[in-house]
Amino acid sequence: MTLNKKNLNNLFYIFIVSHLIIWTIVPSKTNNNLPLDTIEALAWGSNLDWGFNKHPPMSAFLVEIFYQIFGSQDWAYYLLSQICVVISFFVIFKFSEDFFKNKAYCLLSVLLLEGIYFYNFTTPEFNVNVCLMPFWALTVFYLWKGFKDNKVTDWLLVGLFAGFGFLSKYLFIYLGLAMDIFLIYMIYKKKIDFKCLLSLIPFLIVLWPHLIWLTENDYITVTYGLHRTGSEDFNIINHIKHPLIFLGKQIGILVPFFLMLLFLVKKFKIKLKINDKKLLFLLAINIVPVASVFLTSMILGVKIRTMWMTPFYLFFGVLVIYIFQSQINLNKIKNFVTVFVILFLFSPFAYAYVSITQTDKRTDYPGKKISEQAQELWDKSRNEKILSVIGGNEWTSGNLSYHLKDRPKWIVEWHSRDKFPESIWLCGEKKGLSCLYLNDYKLIEKIIK
Repeated sequence: MTLNKKNLNNLFYIFIVSHLIIWTIVPSKTNNNLPLDTIEALAWGSNLDWGFNKHPPMSAFLVEIFYQIFGSQDWAYYLLSQICVVISFFVIFKFSEDFFKNKAYCLLSVLLLEGIYFYNFTTPEFNVNVCLMPFWALTVFYLWKGFKDNKVTDWLLVGLFAGFGFLSKYLFIYLGLAMDIFLIYMIYKKKIDFKCLLSLIPFLIVLWPHLIWLTENDYITVTYGLHRTGSEDFNIINHIKHPLIFLGKQIGILVPFFLMLLFLVKKFKIKLKINDKKLLFLLAINIVPVASVFLTSMILGVKIRTMWMTPFYLFFGVLVIYIFQSQINLNKIKNFVTVFVILFLFSPFAYAYVSITQTDKRTDYPGKKISEQAQELWDKSRNEKILSVIGGNEWTSGNLSYHLKDRPKWIVEWHSRDKFPESIWLCGEKKGLSCLYLNDYKLIEKIIK
């Protein structure tokens, strides 16, 4: 087959559709329960707010939209994850068209990402990291368009998607830092004007309700994030240990990516032109965020969890192809294709194998069965709907909220501990509520026993 523009486009669409189908079906058929983070998002989605005890609200918004359409169908939330992934891939593909004359390089920029397990093996679990991916990609895409064309609409879209990014996860701040450094440098070089500041308008409009929520809730999400980094455990050794661990893990994660690159590039000769605007942009959005995370770990002595880096490598394929494009021999691409196909097929098989053979995972939790039994216990004592599940954590209560037939709201205990009695069942006559109240998992223990 001749690799003309039309055929290359078709290959790309075949790839993303295949990716979406495979990674929707495999976890749907091999997991008995949705993963932890997905259940957490569904718990938040049952009782929407402008923030939650762990994260900002975007992941909850998206899963709730899907719940209203599909209900308690597990496959729908695996599909949601893959939609986020393929949207990101599509944006990267369109973005790379401005960087390469050869359409094959655009395709290779995306295919290389199959060598990073963030974009296959871990994607079935819809969480804030996966949720962030399309907004990260779209922000970079419109930032480039804004820089190139300096159109008002592009700058406004930068702000819009950046706002959605921050509403997905605060780690978006590292891309924001990279963007600011690049824009300040380009303004200094008089390559763009202050029209870029228009992006602040939609950004602040989108973010404002969440900022109000933060102030009204004692910045609980920020506190949670700091706790997850271990920032309260000061130890001088951590300033060396944590960044080195972070660096080692990132190198390990990228090994398959660079293995694929080995079969693509004839010689690794790097010739960088400092005045190359395209290269400067790619270095800014790829290297600055990762380097900033490393410096954060080094300066503050905090640990960076591996999965937090999920969106950071989305444009790595574009960067390496751009650097080595003169050394790529498309006439001898069979080895690369072979490695790609092996990785593309191996990842879902490996996921299925782990899912089937390991039986003590979160995805083996009998959430549906427990919920059915809880519903039966409720129906024996009450003739009304369960409106809320009170207390417990996102996992236990979230499973009940998701699986129970009436889709009760999960009400987190830190909002409600002063309002409700210490009991398993809450009498609706006295409080005007019909709630299932969890106290120290007594209900769950009762059902399991």
